[in-house]
Formats: sequence, structure tokens, C-alpha cells
Amino acid sequence: MAQRVRRIGLLGGTFDPPHLAHLALARQAREELRLDELRWLPAGQPWQKLAQGRAPSAAAHRVAMLKLLLQGEPGFVIDERELHRSGPSYSIDTLRELASELPGAQLFFVVGQDQYARLHTWRDWRDMLKLVTLAVAGRAGDAPRAPPEVAAVPHRIETLALPPMAVASTDIRARAARGEDLSSLVGPAVAAYIDLNALYRVDTGS
Repeated sequence: MAQRVRRIGLLGGTFDPPHLAHLALARQAREELRLDELRWLPAGQPWQKLAQGRAPSAAAHRVAMLKLLLQGEPGFVIDERELHRSGPSYSIDTLRELASELPGAQLFFVVGQDQYARLHTWRDWRDMLKLVTLAVAGRAGDAPRAPPEVAAVPHRIETLALPPMAVASTDIRARAARGEDLSSLVGPAVAAYIDLNALYRVDTGS
């Protein structure tokens, strides 16, 4: 009898802070893609933000907030490998490692439409398309729109339909700097952690 193929979702991001839209996306991916596991991959030194002169909050704070956000959620795992890697974080390095560690598994790399539209700017993006099935999140009824460079390369893709949620980490940091209540955006536990540790009190634009 053939062994069932494991279905592993991968969700990367700075998560600075992690918020309820991240959680909604992960839940949708878990259900729609019938995932055995979804790995959250907080970036160590995301190359896009470093190129813009922005640095994320301390890794320990971002991991602590992720743990609070994911309490009680089955099938979610925090994978900290990028936080321990020196130099800029590139998704292809992580995907190559995971493909080697999980032979035979089907890997689903969860991205938003905005990331999909810029995929051709990522390091070794063609190799990435060979390793994973892209799960592109967008508004219900909207088909993913690939840039011409990506559309010309055969790749596996799934679509995740999400309700519109106007939540962004940049806005949350600005609200935190003004001392506003963040519970409706990040959940009570993460909001309390941000307040207790005085995170984002001075918005540096990171």
C-alpha cells in the first residue's frame, strides 16, 4: 500500500508583529489545502526590508508574539531556522533545506498576490517554482495575476480565497506608537505583550 504524501504548508514573513490577518490566512491554507502541518517561518534579516534600510524587531519578541497568537491552534509549527542563519534571509535557502529534510512531502508555499506579482525579483525564483506548489491568497473571485516573467515558466499553483481584512503590520506599529488598543488587530494576548514590552512606542519605520 502506497504511503500517503504529507502536505506541508509554509508561511514566511517578518511577523513584526504577527496579526489576525496572518492567522486567518494560515487557517484558510490549513483547511483549503488539507495540510498535515503549516510551518510559520519568521525571517531573520529579510533582504527586501534590509535593501530599504529597515530592520525588524528582535527575533525573541517576534517569536514570543507568534507563540501567543498560535496558542491552541492545531497543526501550526514555528520554524526558527531563518532567525539563526547569518546574513540576509532568502526563501530559496529555506525551501531547499526543507525539500531535503522532507523527501516525498508536497510543499505549499503560501504567498499573497502582492508577493506573487514580485516573485520574479526573488533570488533563484525559477528553482523555487520547481520545489513547491504556490498557494496564492487573494480576494474571493480574483484569479492570481502572474507577472509575465513568472507566467512564462510552468509552475504549480493553488488559489486561496480570503475575505478582505484591512490589517497591516505597518499600521499596527503606528497605532502602537500612539498608544492605541491593538486587541482587535493582533488579539488580546499579543496586544498585552506589545504593551508590557513597550514595543513600537517609537515608530522607526521598520
